[in-house]
Amino acid sequence: MKKNLVLGVLFILPIVAYLFFASGIHNFAKLPVLTTSVKELDFAPDVELKDHITVLGFLGDEIPAEGGTLFNLNQKIYTYFSQFDDFQFVYLVPEGTDKEKLQDVVDELSQISDMTHWKFVFTTKDNIKSVFNSLKSPYKLENDHGSPYIFIIDKEVNLRGRDDDEDVGDLYGYNSTDVAELANKMKDDVKIVLAEYRLALKKYNAERKK
Repeated sequence: MKKNLVLGVLFILPIVAYLFFASGIHNFAKLPVLTTSVKELDFAPDVELKDHITVLGFLGDEIPAEGGTLFNLNQKIYTYFSQFDDFQFVYLVPEGTDKEKLQDVVDELSQISDMTHWKFVFTTKDNIKSVFNSLKSPYKLENDHGSPYIFIIDKEVNLRGRDDDEDVGDLYGYNSTDVAELANKMKDDVKIVLAEYRLALKKYNAERKK
C-alpha cells in the first residue's frame, strides 16, 4: 500500500508541478490590455503610435533644469530597450514650453544615451487632453498639462498594464517619480510586451518556412 502511494506521489507530483508552472507562463505571457483604441497622434505627422511599442508621457510646460524624471526613465527603462527599432519614448509637450531648456536636457542625455528613439511632440493643450483622456485611466492631468504617470502603448495602439497589481489592482500607468516602481514593475512589463511581439514574429517566420 505504502509502495503504491509513494509511486503515485512520484508520478503525480511532476505533473502537478508542470501544470502549475505552465499556468504561470500562460498568465504572464501577455500584459493585459486595459484600454483599447488609444487616440493616435494624428497631429504629429512624423510620430505615430501604431506599429510601435511606445512609452507615452506628458511632460507639462515646466521643464526642470536637471531634467527631473527624464533621467530616471533614461537610466531605468530606455537604456535597456533602446536597441529595439520598434521601441520608442514619446512625450507630448504643450506649445509655448521653453524649447531651449528642453533641448539642454536632451543634449545632456545624449552624452550618455543614443536619443534616437526619444520623441518630443509640441502640440496644443486640447490635443494633449484628448490623448490623455483616451487612455481612460484614473489619473488626472496636472495644471501644467503634464503628468508623472507614463504609459505602455502596444503596436495596436492599446494601453497595456496590470489588472492584478499587488498594490493598486489595476495599474494603468507607472509613476515616473518612483524609481522603485520603474525598476521593479515597469521594466518587467515592457520586457513582457517586447517578448510577446518577438515570439509572435518568430512563430510567423517559422510557419512561413514550412
